[in-house]
Amino acid sequence: MIVLPRRPAVMTAVTTAALAALTAVLVLAVRSDAYVTDPASLAGWYSVAWALFGAAAWALRHVPARLVAPLVLAGSVAVAAAGLVAEPRTSSDVYRYVWDGRVQAAGVSPYDHVPGDPALSRLRDDWLFPRGAECERPERFGVAAAEGGPGTASPGAALASCTRINRPSVHTIYPPVAEGYFLLVHALSPADARHKPFQVGGAVLSVAVSALLLAVLRRRGRDRAHRAAYWAWCPAIAVEAVNNAHVDVLGVLFAVAGLAVVRARPLRGGALIGAGIATKLLPAVVLPGALAGSAARGACRPGGAVRRALATLLPAAAVVGLGYLPYLLISHGSVLGYLGGYAAEEGYDDPTVKNRYALLRLVLPVSWAQPAVLVLCAAAVAYVLLRGDPERPWRGALLVTGTAFLLTTPGYSWYALLLIALVALDGRWEWLGVAMAGAAKYVGGRAVDDSGLLGTVAYALAATAVLAGWLVRRRGRVRALEEPARAAVGDTP
Repeated sequence: MIVLPRRPAVMTAVTTAALAALTAVLVLAVRSDAYVTDPASLAGWYSVAWALFGAAAWALRHVPARLVAPLVLAGSVAVAAAGLVAEPRTSSDVYRYVWDGRVQAAGVSPYDHVPGDPALSRLRDDWLFPRGAECERPERFGVAAAEGGPGTASPGAALASCTRINRPSVHTIYPPVAEGYFLLVHALSPADARHKPFQVGGAVLSVAVSALLLAVLRRRGRDRAHRAAYWAWCPAIAVEAVNNAHVDVLGVLFAVAGLAVVRARPLRGGALIGAGIATKLLPAVVLPGALAGSAARGACRPGGAVRRALATLLPAAAVVGLGYLPYLLISHGSVLGYLGGYAAEEGYDDPTVKNRYALLRLVLPVSWAQPAVLVLCAAAVAYVLLRGDPERPWRGALLVTGTAFLLTTPGYSWYALLLIALVALDGRWEWLGVAMAGAAKYVGGRAVDDSGLLGTVAYALAATAVLAGWLVRRRGRVRALEEPARAAVGDTP
């Protein structure tokens, strides 16, 4: 076994080398088309990237404190840049973003028409709605032909028979802040920029989250700054936040900002978390963390606890409501779009669909899985409200978020972006295994015949890592409490 000397210069060089190797591997992974042609190979590249990420993050702990922040930010820029080197590879969601921005710029509510609606045929082009042989390529989705309308190149000719937009026959699912972001990026983009502005936006937002994490962690002590690398250098950032340009990264920025200030400024913190919820809904899981310990405080001062809870929850609800209001006024259909259909499609009602609740189904009957999820999630929330640390609201948020992931076993790896940011804030790196499990299920599942089994194994390993981390940390706390007692006994004459 090779043991490296932990001299500052050596560890700085090791960190830099691991970070450079990580960036190179991410570039190779993003530039390849292996998701379609050879998903097993892509899963291998991802595994190498995660290993290099772990090595770089470990080495950073032994780098001089004055160099940590510059290295984290430089690495954040490099990892984000790696995601820009190719078109989106493993997700087609960004094409809906482009379309929704285009539709809004034309003065139409994005909630009123599906992409395949002939009423919007004037907004189609040969990039989003290709024709002919282009429709034979992977990740193309069928669209019923329609007669050309105003603005088409040849009125009366058949329009595109396929599109890059997934689920073209359903309404958009994205909340209002996300829709506002799509419109803003569209307005700032050159005419033929296509998907690239959204990737650049993802890169900018990713680095902004890195800078925010550094600011929050350094305020709590310079020895914590290295944790920001858990977000800044994570392979999921290059792949999901930048290359696939998932809008989740904007929700993460709002959620982290809200948790950072909610203790001192609950109104502002609640409003920021509300903006995160109005971006992607998922940040709602951090609300229990924002209220950590409130139930215990309420037992002593009921009025004060209620006022503080309302000071956080009401601004969050107000931001979500005000965000939806303009769309409610201009839309003729439901602003919830495909939300209900998506929940059914993802198996939240039927656990056998997409291997939902995989870990619980190992030990419980299928019909018990959903009630068990509700009970266990409620227990996690109650624990955070009763025993959570109000000085570290992200700790309770991580517990609730991670528990929800382990219980529902999602198969979309970009959902874990929020969890990765919470890990960076709290430092319990073992929870990163949950993010790895999502990636294994999403990418690795394409390479095996039984993707459900792979996802179950991946999440089981992640749960084992979390349990082991808890046991190790608990033992460390017990030893820390016992040491003064042992010292006192030893000093007794």
